[in-house]
Amino acid sequence: MKKVELLAPAGNLEKLKMAILYGADAVYIGGQRFGLRASADNFSLEDMREGLDFAHERNCKVYVTVNIIPHNQDLVGLPEYIKQLDELGVDAVIVSDPGIFNIVRSTAPDMEVHISTQANNTNYMSAKFWYDLGAKRIVVARELSFDEIREMAAMTPKDLDIEAFIHGAMCISYSGRCLLSNYMTGRDSNKGACSHPCRWKYQLVEEKRPGEYYPVYEDERGTYIFNSKDLCMIEHIPELIESGIFSLKIEGRMKSSFYVATVVSAYRKAIDAYMSDPENYRYDPEWLAELSKASHREYTTGFYFNKTTGEDQIYNTSSYIRDYDFVGMVLEYDRETGIAKIEQRNRMIVGEEIEVVVPEKDYFVQTIEAMKNDEGESIRTAPHAQMIVYMPVKQEVIPYTILRRK
Repeated sequence: MKKVELLAPAGNLEKLKMAILYGADAVYIGGQRFGLRASADNFSLEDMREGLDFAHERNCKVYVTVNIIPHNQDLVGLPEYIKQLDELGVDAVIVSDPGIFNIVRSTAPDMEVHISTQANNTNYMSAKFWYDLGAKRIVVARELSFDEIREMAAMTPKDLDIEAFIHGAMCISYSGRCLLSNYMTGRDSNKGACSHPCRWKYQLVEEKRPGEYYPVYEDERGTYIFNSKDLCMIEHIPELIESGIFSLKIEGRMKSSFYVATVVSAYRKAIDAYMSDPENYRYDPEWLAELSKASHREYTTGFYFNKTTGEDQIYNTSSYIRDYDFVGMVLEYDRETGIAKIEQRNRMIVGEEIEVVVPEKDYFVQTIEAMKNDEGESIRTAPHAQMIVYMPVKQEVIPYTILRRK
């Protein structure tokens, strides 16, 4: 069976390292221009170089988003940028616009090109069109069913990779091509500056009654009429792999390091369990329990089994479900003393119970028995953001181990 790729988001260098250490085969990142997540930290060329070295040393790939829908002025400097990416050795660029595609092909003819979901690839003929022009991969529209994806895989060349989103936030607009943000706030989602008006609460105003606001109800549950549930396909790994999808993609370059590590780890375990023994594969509910420890909305399977309905929306809130806090990350560990050097991410208190999540291992539970600050003084609480603390850890850990608290 062909090995599938687990593709993870990386909004910055720390998230890239987290994704790879927790099991991703590849990551997708954005530079500081030409990508669709302008509010993410994104990567300078120096960060890209370090990230590429880190990934390639571990046989992982790095793809760079160049997937804005550009106006004329947005093309200024693009050929030079593509040359820089080529010289750095990125494994592929992700594009949605034919003009950018042509610039990439003429500027860096040997560079691998992936066609973004923003290009609305919904049928095998459009996939063949891009393949004939030199594309190596199609990221299919999120609105496709398993039946449509299987047919696309059967009707396209075997060396054309199909990539599909399997987890994360869902956009209310078709394959993410939204005009709401630009119209309402002047921030263009198609240039990476979406203000997410689909998550806002709306009310109705009648023309001759200014100031009188009426709730907009699709039903009795509330007024968040554009607010989609999050996609989650952890219970359907066999269907994903058997459909012909090569790259299983997680959404979330704006999400936290904790989110990236948690989600990647759960899918890594599920994929490996299936690939090692498809005939005896059994879904483990613990994988979904793990996913739910990261900040999320209620889950849906999107369009994979049928068209979405009102049940795939959330009407009463735009908030996330957040049952666990990311409280610290291990920087160093001394085997002789069992003491870990930890960077605090949320307040920690001596005596509380935490879960310790080691890359590519099962988590374990322990109590914080003691802590010292950077001056070697005993402390009861670590209240300051990113302060350094030292504490005993009952099992061996490595850098980028996560400490979390319910």
